[in-house]
Amino acid sequence: MSTPTTPLRIGNASGFYGDRFSAVQEMLTGGPLDVLTGDYLAELTMLILGRDRLKDPGLGYAKTFLRQLESGLGEALDRGVKIVSNAGGLNPAGLAAAIHELADKLGLQPKVAYVEGDDLLPRAEELGFGAPMTANAYLGAWGIAEALQAGADVVVTGRVTDASVIVGPAAAHHGWGRTQYDELAGAVAAGHVIECGCQATGGNYAFFTEIRDFGRPGFPIAEIHADGSSVITKHDGTGGAVTVDTVKAQLLYEITGARYAGPDVTTRLDTIELTADGPDRVRISGVRGEAPPPTYKVSLNSVGGFRNEVAFVLTGLQLEQKAELVQLQLEDALPKRPAELKWSLAWTEKPNAETEEEASVHLRCAVKDPDPKLVGRAFSSAAVELALASYPGFHVTAPPGEGSPYGVFRAGYVDIHEVEHVAVLPDGTRKVVAPAAETQPLAPVDDIEEPMPLLQLSSGPPRTREVPLGRIAGARSGDKGGDANVGVWVRDEKAWRWLAHTLTVELFQELLPETRPLTVTRYLLPNLWAVNFVVEGLLGEGVAAQARFDPQAKAVAEWLRSRYVDVPEVLL
Repeated sequence: MSTPTTPLRIGNASGFYGDRFSAVQEMLTGGPLDVLTGDYLAELTMLILGRDRLKDPGLGYAKTFLRQLESGLGEALDRGVKIVSNAGGLNPAGLAAAIHELADKLGLQPKVAYVEGDDLLPRAEELGFGAPMTANAYLGAWGIAEALQAGADVVVTGRVTDASVIVGPAAAHHGWGRTQYDELAGAVAAGHVIECGCQATGGNYAFFTEIRDFGRPGFPIAEIHADGSSVITKHDGTGGAVTVDTVKAQLLYEITGARYAGPDVTTRLDTIELTADGPDRVRISGVRGEAPPPTYKVSLNSVGGFRNEVAFVLTGLQLEQKAELVQLQLEDALPKRPAELKWSLAWTEKPNAETEEEASVHLRCAVKDPDPKLVGRAFSSAAVELALASYPGFHVTAPPGEGSPYGVFRAGYVDIHEVEHVAVLPDGTRKVVAPAAETQPLAPVDDIEEPMPLLQLSSGPPRTREVPLGRIAGARSGDKGGDANVGVWVRDEKAWRWLAHTLTVELFQELLPETRPLTVTRYLLPNLWAVNFVVEGLLGEGVAAQARFDPQAKAVAEWLRSRYVDVPEVLL
């Protein structure tokens, strides 16, 4: 590692379980690094790993990570790069043992440590969580820091917060104390930016057409300084771009209000300052931190039942009547109605269309039930048997199959003293990490003021033009369990004055009718010229339940940007 007087250069090579396989090798060989991290755990991933563990108690970790180490471990050791990842999932001890086996085959001798204590499944009922398939507390960075300070070359963890794999190395390197909240918060901000991989370098970016070299974005790097400030960048010669806006977009991803709670520090997102620091370099500074809350968030995943679906294709004329007919026929043919049956019709057809596809719409029927038989062959047969007995032009996008299990995610909370956070050091020593000595209950920031309204720059009413919101605003959306967030930002102060006063909850719900029956909360982030909306219940029981067309709310932001609003011409 570099010396404590220099910034720590941390690269990230994975934003989810299934990200670019070659990224580990690309990051290790693409330029200088001190630490390489990887985030493999999402809410859906925990369910997948839980099912793996049921089949084989020796599994429960991200197997892809182990395969990546086959070529990457020797490279990292040769270059002095530490590897830190949450790929341990539900079985960090099992992954650590597998890394030792791999190292023996490769003739390598890495010092491997792991962090555990997050798995609360054996105590789930005692803690009031019922009987889930998985129950994991979101631990923080200090177990990772202990392992690195003990000389570990590789540290794998279970469920820690996504940013912790970045905060832990920074805290160990710079020697931060548990109450250096501003420094820790700065590292959390940097970690939040790079933990989703290429989303910091132009991936999923609203203004993607502005990026000249977009074919294969490079993975991001955070240079974290002793005061907690950082510079976000990427390896020279890699694709994508790092700009104030690509960084800002990622800062708005999967957040709520101005306080971003974590197990080690609550980060004040309303204090972040972003400045360009040269080509593909953005500085994050000014971040303030506060004591963490007195509870850990707990990820709870269960098998909710079984699901199936069929998509009927309706073509040409009388589409509504065709939809009514097949709905009536299918529901009448079912031997027993499933616990949940939902129809949705996607109107995509064009009048007088020149291709058959453009003359068609999809009518989707999705079913769920605790009994796999009700949503399996009984449902599939009822749909298929209509093939010659329903609307003209009957066909489906794919034949329905057997029902498949779906998951349900919910968040729980547990007192920090109920969890034993343990770092198992390279020599086998078990180091218990004490919970935070100082805590502060999470509360909204209520002193954020709206900016002054956009000044009228000409006599008479301001002239406006009806255009898509995306003409002047970027946005990014994501999932938070069953909720969704949509962060919207603009790129100058005039537009910010207009946005803050115009894009209210009422207008948001008018533009996105799906959100009208739901609770929507708006949060202002003036330092980012941004507003963030949290839509409660949009995703039902979470991504694993596949409750809607876009189960992770990835494209809700783009839907919002496509909606037309009256914008002052002075902003266009």
